[in-house]
Amino acid sequence: MKLAIVTAYPPSKVTLNEYAYHLVKQFRQKQDITELILLTDKTEGEKDINFTEVGCKITVKECWSFNSYKNMFSVTKAINQTKPDAVLFNLQFIKFGDKKVAAALGLMLPWICKLKKIPNIVLLHNILEEVDLGSAGFTSNKVMQKIYGFIGTTLTKLILKADTVAVTMQKYVNILEVKYLATNIKLIPHGTFEIPEEPDYTISDGPLKIMTFGKFGTYKKVEGMIEAVESVRASTGLDLEVVIAGTDNPNVPGYLAKVQEDYKHVPQVRFTGYVEEHEVPALFKESAVVVFPYTSTTGSSGVLHQAGSYGKAVVMPDLGDLALLVKDEGYQGEFFEPTSVESMALAIEILVTNEAHRLNIAEANYRAATAHPMSQIADLYLETFKQIIERKCVVKPLINSNTNTHEVIL
Repeated sequence: MKLAIVTAYPPSKVTLNEYAYHLVKQFRQKQDITELILLTDKTEGEKDINFTEVGCKITVKECWSFNSYKNMFSVTKAINQTKPDAVLFNLQFIKFGDKKVAAALGLMLPWICKLKKIPNIVLLHNILEEVDLGSAGFTSNKVMQKIYGFIGTTLTKLILKADTVAVTMQKYVNILEVKYLATNIKLIPHGTFEIPEEPDYTISDGPLKIMTFGKFGTYKKVEGMIEAVESVRASTGLDLEVVIAGTDNPNVPGYLAKVQEDYKHVPQVRFTGYVEEHEVPALFKESAVVVFPYTSTTGSSGVLHQAGSYGKAVVMPDLGDLALLVKDEGYQGEFFEPTSVESMALAIEILVTNEAHRLNIAEANYRAATAHPMSQIADLYLETFKQIIERKCVVKPLINSNTNTHEVIL
C-alpha cells in the first residue's frame, strides 16, 4: 500500500503534529506499506523523518498552511500528483485553521477523496458536541455558540462522508451513530506513543517536580496550579517545583508570558517553552506528579497516555473525557473539582505525601498505557483500510466470456 497521511508534522506547531510523528514511526515499519506520503503543513525547518528503525520510503510534500483558504485545492493537487492507494486524515475541527472558512474548506477534503474513489479514513480526535465552546476559547456568546453548533453539525456531516471515521472514545461512537445515524464509525483507541521499559518509579533527588504539559490559555490554565502548589508547600514544608511545559494556545497568544509576569514573586516556577520531541522522555521521567489543570476537555488526552507510559501518577479534573478515559482504559489518578484551587491542592498533597499511594497509581497507569501501544493502533488502521478496499471491489463478468470466469475491479 502507498499510504498518504494528511497531517501537521514536526517541527510544525499545529495541533496533533506529535501524534502524527508517532503514527508515522509505526506505519513505516509495517510490511504492507511500501511508501508513506506525508501531506503536511509548510514549516521553516525540515520535517523530522530521521528514524533509527529500518522502514519504508517516506515522501514529504508540504502542501498546506494554517488558515489558508487554498488548502482544499493544494492538498487535492498533491493527492493527484502522488497517487496514493489510500489516505488517512489526522484531524480535529481547527486542524486547518481557527478561521471559520479556512477550517471548513480543509475539512471538505475527505469528501473529495470519497468522490475520487480513494479509500480514506478520518481519525477525528474530537467532536463539537463534546466541546465547551466558551472554555475552549471559541466564543462565550450564546447566539454565536448556536451558530457554531450549526456549522459544526454541517461540517460533521461532511466529515462523515469519508469511508470510515475513526474516533478514540466509545462515547463519540454513540453520539455520531445516534445523532447522525452514521454507520461508518469505528472505535480505535488513542494509543500510547512510546512504551519504555517499566520504570522503577523512583523520583530523582532535589525538589519534587509538579509538571503540566500542553497548550495553555483556553480551558487549560495554570494559575490555579501555581497557587495549589504554593498551598501544599505551606502546609507540608516540602520542596516543590512547578514545571509548566508547552506553549500558548493559538487562540490566546501571550497567555504564558502574562502568567510568568504575574507570578514572578513565586519561587521555583519554571516555564520550559516548546518541548522538542527528543526532550519529552526526560520531562516526564524527572516529574513526580503530572497535573491536568483543565476546566473542560476536547477529546482523548495524549498527555495522559504519555504520563502513563512513563509510569507517572496524575492529578485530574473530575469531568468529561478524562473521567471516561479512567473508566474505559484503566487509568487512575487523584481527582479535583475543576474550579477549586483547594481541591487541586488536596489532590496534589495526597500524592506527594503518600509515596505508597503514588506508586500504586503510577503502576496502574503504566499498565493502562501499555495495553494500547502505537504499533497496535497502526495495525488497526491497516486492517480498516483492507476492509474498505474489499468493500470497494466490484465483481463483474468478463466481457464476451462464455465461461463463469470473473474479474475483480477496484
